[in-house]
Amino acid sequence: MTAHPQHLRLTTVDTVDSLRIEVHGDLDYDSAGLLLTEVTAQLAARPALMDLHLHCARLGTVDSTGLSVLLMIGRRTSAAGVRLHLDARPAKLDRLLRLTGTLDHLTAPAPDGAVRASATEESVVASPNGPDGTT
Repeated sequence: MTAHPQHLRLTTVDTVDSLRIEVHGDLDYDSAGLLLTEVTAQLAARPALMDLHLHCARLGTVDSTGLSVLLMIGRRTSAAGVRLHLDARPAKLDRLLRLTGTLDHLTAPAPDGAVRASATEESVVASPNGPDGTT
């Protein structure tokens, strides 16, 4: 018997300042771009968005591309000042996020007093000049 991949299906439910995307199926090389495209379009179309909920109860397999897309979504929501929530995570997703060290990165609450970033602002990380980190 040959196992066929579950095609990714997204269901979007929105309110004034919150968006919920229910993820059904596998988040993998063949399908992860669909989720990234949907999230990117929603972020662009809704500048007042405060919370993005990815409902993961029916999420199937997540491969390295799927994980990469989740991390990219985390960066894009953070840059837009939107809180990302990974709701109803299956145990296998939590296990993957723990093994890769990304669980806290993707699920930690936003720091108090976080300010929405301007679309033109860029984060700049200072790097040390000398070999021992001194200037």
